[in-house]
Amino acid sequence: MKLESMTWVEVETYLNGNRGIILPTGSTEQHGPLGLIGTDAICAREIAWAAADRCGAVVAPELAYAPAPFNMGFPGTVSLTSELFTALAGQVMASLAQHGFAKIYVLNGHGANLDCLRTALKGIDADVRVRSWWDFEGVNALRGAFYGDWEGMHATPSEVAITQHTHRVIKNADLGPPRKLTADYIKAHAGDKHGAPDAHRRDFPDGRVGSHSGLARPEHGTRLLETAAKEVAADYLAFVG
Repeated sequence: MKLESMTWVEVETYLNGNRGIILPTGSTEQHGPLGLIGTDAICAREIAWAAADRCGAVVAPELAYAPAPFNMGFPGTVSLTSELFTALAGQVMASLAQHGFAKIYVLNGHGANLDCLRTALKGIDADVRVRSWWDFEGVNALRGAFYGDWEGMHATPSEVAITQHTHRVIKNADLGPPRKLTADYIKAHAGDKHGAPDAHRRDFPDGRVGSHSGLARPEHGTRLLETAAKEVAADYLAFVG
């Protein structure tokens, strides 16, 4: 069930027997030559919807604007400050909690959101669990099997594959692999801790950060989405009890 497609009467009826809700969070930013601008939000939203079909949860509208300052050198990116996103996420969760959603399951699709979300939930009068869709064992097994080290850090083939399954395939026959990242680089920049926009575009001119998105296939996206939805649904049910 989608919160925006329910009436207040239907929400009140749901809350008489259920206290859980899924809140997807993503971003609006470049995802390389093959990735849609809304990739992070699309992945979180589509997986949340599929998981909700399995477990009977309500899904709130996704938070699609987020911190992405490092990608402001690429057209189409929209970036919020960390402070604004933290406040936005906090007020959304506080509103849900006030109405009786005592179990808020945040399904994240953008690494730079994580620190903000952990800060935002501290003042919320509800139990909040934050998960990224790639946190789960089955999902990571598929990512490794499909792409290995070419999964990389940004504009990953796994997320592009999910959008190929749910939306469309953008073809670029000349797209070869990007520069491969070292383990030290990945460790130092985890959580989307990248540099200034101009420097970031200089170092990664097509927007991919160690990710060979040309390996993405719609059939990979089908399996990734189905596996993520299954694991998210199970985790959600364990969370809400």
